[in-house]
Amino acid sequence: MPRPPDGEGHVSDAGSPPPLQVRHLSVRFRSGSETVTAVDDVSFSVDRGRTLGIVGESGAGKSALALAILGLHDPTHTQVTGEIRVEGRNIVGLPEKSIRRLRGRQMSLVVQNPLSALHPAYTAGRQIGEAYRAHHPGCRRSDARQRAVEMMARVGIPDPDRRIDDYPHQFSGGMRQRIMIAIALVNAPALLVADEPTTALDVTLQAQILDLLRDLQRQHGTTLVLITHDVGVVGRIADRVMVMYAGRVAELGSVGQVMIGGRHPYTRGLLAAVPSLTGPVDADLPSIPGAPPDLAHPPSGCAFHPRCPVAALVGDRCRTEVPRPLPVGRDHLVACHLATADRP
Repeated sequence: MPRPPDGEGHVSDAGSPPPLQVRHLSVRFRSGSETVTAVDDVSFSVDRGRTLGIVGESGAGKSALALAILGLHDPTHTQVTGEIRVEGRNIVGLPEKSIRRLRGRQMSLVVQNPLSALHPAYTAGRQIGEAYRAHHPGCRRSDARQRAVEMMARVGIPDPDRRIDDYPHQFSGGMRQRIMIAIALVNAPALLVADEPTTALDVTLQAQILDLLRDLQRQHGTTLVLITHDVGVVGRIADRVMVMYAGRVAELGSVGQVMIGGRHPYTRGLLAAVPSLTGPVDADLPSIPGAPPDLAHPPSGCAFHPRCPVAALVGDRCRTEVPRPLPVGRDHLVACHLATADRP
């Protein structure tokens, strides 16, 4: 029997539910008299020990999705509907106290800017140790300190016995990001969400952090959701790729299906804009014309149609009908009327 597409009844090979399963998730923000739908009916799942890369331009809904997975939205201004199952448990609608017990223990977050996330007045060791003690009541400070030393060594910080007492400003940007990863992994969570973890780093440090995430993932069997606007980063580390546009899934499949055989015009536009080492040095990179839509007032039909180079081939359908993600191959979904023209 063929395996169902991600997000719709998908179970792991062992028969247990995947560490992360999202079903028909929508996230809406209230701003005055307007409502912004940042995530619109998104479904996917990630198998244990695998990496899902989520890509798209700014405003695609990537970070809103990450915050929803971690239960970090303010409920007074945000409406979250659908299901987010972490280790089989739906966290949508859970009290904050219950989600806080899961956050850091079963699921954790690596953010884009560690300098703003780390407390400047606390040492690196104290911050790693506090993350550990928060989920180990009764743990002695000395034990938490030893755990912090172990984690600093594991993420590649030299001389951790000495540097454990250094403050964030005493570390380089790459080392601060390693400290953030140590905090995120100190409790060995099943799920790690990394939201643009290498954006602020140069190319060399970026490669080091990606290699570190991949190595730690293999050691611990952690499930990783990597959110980025950099298509090249996803091709380096992910097993599967989800392309988002205007809060929706545009395409979802394996790295090969999406990065090599991408079927959505938006996916192809993103890939065409990636610099090539074999192309002419002075050649201008192609770009997608226009800009992402205002999510408070999205266009009718397919949100990409005002920028799409092939929408005219489908006629009015692109302007009037929202495309659903439909299969175009094994575990390969595309939300495009042209790509799925032979589907009902």
